[in-house]
Amino acid sequence: MHTSTTLALLAAAATANAASGTGTTTRYWDCCKPSCAWTGKASVTAPVTTCDANDSPLTDPDAKSGCDGGTAYTCSNYSPWAVSDTLAYGFAATSISGGTESSWCCACYQLEFTSGAVAGKTMIVQSTNTGGDLGSNQFDILMPGGGVGLFDGCKSEFGTSLPGEQYGGVSSRSDCTSSSMPAELQAGCEWRFDWFEGADNPGVTFSQVECPAAITAISGCTRSDDGSFPAASS
Repeated sequence: MHTSTTLALLAAAATANAASGTGTTTRYWDCCKPSCAWTGKASVTAPVTTCDANDSPLTDPDAKSGCDGGTAYTCSNYSPWAVSDTLAYGFAATSISGGTESSWCCACYQLEFTSGAVAGKTMIVQSTNTGGDLGSNQFDILMPGGGVGLFDGCKSEFGTSLPGEQYGGVSSRSDCTSSSMPAELQAGCEWRFDWFEGADNPGVTFSQVECPAAITAISGCTRSDDGSFPAASS
């Protein structure tokens, strides 16, 4: 029989590797195949789902990225969405201090915003991508119209570049419904000016959590150790 002390030690060990700290955020939407969509990146049920140029899910996890002349792109349903007035779900590229891609891919993080108009709100993101240009404890949140950054797969996917600057993206909500913003990305773009209140790279405190089912249902990716982390806020 386990004593209460033994159970407490087991619980502590299960969550001992949960990442936490303070971090920064940025934003992007480059349409490229995310890095966690390749096989072998982490111990997961399946790599992150990708889509073809018609937004249909692909079954081949080794399909070449659209940013490299291939057919695999970020699916439009990776756009962020509001769960309530104070909670949102989404996806991000991450770089967490002390970890590696194998510990980041498909992990979920609860972000508590500490600055800007969004201060006091919470967002839970799943890491679907990593990047050599990211700093320590940086969350590059996926949001349409957030800027393509280093790579632009949107032109090959949609036949036109998305509106906005390369870094930073669109500057107003009206840009989200311009003729050059694909219809399937417009709601995710508007989210930035609605729930996110136009915040510009707010700071966060973060902690690793068990992924909500609504998030993994989109990505198709769950880590083998996911259940060892604390439940996310609801």
